[in-house]
Amino acid sequence: MIAVPGIALPRSRFAFKSSWQTWGAIMIAPYLLVFLAFVLYPVSYGLWLARDPASYARLFADPIFARTVVNTVVFLLIAVNLKFLLALWLSGFFVHERIWIRWLSIVFLLPWAVPSIPTIFSIRFMFNPEWGVINSVIFRLTAHDGPNWLNDPRIGLGLAMLTHIWKSLPFWTLILIAGRLAIPREQYEAASVDGASAWQKFRYVSWPSLRTLYLTSTILSMIWTLGDFNSVYLLTGGGPADLTHVLATLGIRYIRLDQVDLAMATIVCAMPLVLPLMWFMMKNLSRGDRQ
Repeated sequence: MIAVPGIALPRSRFAFKSSWQTWGAIMIAPYLLVFLAFVLYPVSYGLWLARDPASYARLFADPIFARTVVNTVVFLLIAVNLKFLLALWLSGFFVHERIWIRWLSIVFLLPWAVPSIPTIFSIRFMFNPEWGVINSVIFRLTAHDGPNWLNDPRIGLGLAMLTHIWKSLPFWTLILIAGRLAIPREQYEAASVDGASAWQKFRYVSWPSLRTLYLTSTILSMIWTLGDFNSVYLLTGGGPADLTHVLATLGIRYIRLDQVDLAMATIVCAMPLVLPLMWFMMKNLSRGDRQ
């Protein structure tokens, strides 16, 4: 190319892109460093601690681990599905435009908004067998002592599931409310003109629009619930006799016993539950995008 005096030559597109790519790399470098330092390194170090096959042999030989796996599966199947059935029903209730429902929705959101530690501890104090308010009311009504709630592993795990539902239900209800509000009002008006009942409106209008959101939220909630430490540990502490542990709290037990390799092995053993859920969620999302 011959340079002509007085005429500026256009810059190369390659140089332009190279400049933007350089600035892009500079801007993204801090995030990569944070990811390496606070995500990749801790995970890699945990996997390195759990590399010894003898750790898994000791873990599988521990009867508490087998009970913990059962507790975790029961917790996921019952708590998460019950929570989302309630959230689906409540989302249809709270979309009604009535002033008292709006005020009630504010009260409904409080369990999710307040911190976990004081609220769960307050529930634990309520079920104290000696001076808790629940047994005090039972004694006044029946003149008999109430049960020792948290010393029964089945009742303790059930109360932990109810606590988890009570604490996280408002958040997922809010998500489904947003999904319902995105449905065009004209579809419900057309269904009303056709004489559709409330159940038919839900089946043929609401559910087809909410299905992908509902399934994705359910799977995401299962993944989060696997790491739910507060509901069990703050309420029962894994007791009595370590019979109400879930995988999220069993690792703390091993750390307190100075068995860090077993704690890391417990986390690794949760991966067969997490990875299929993540794969199914991403597959479901990609299918929803094509629809």
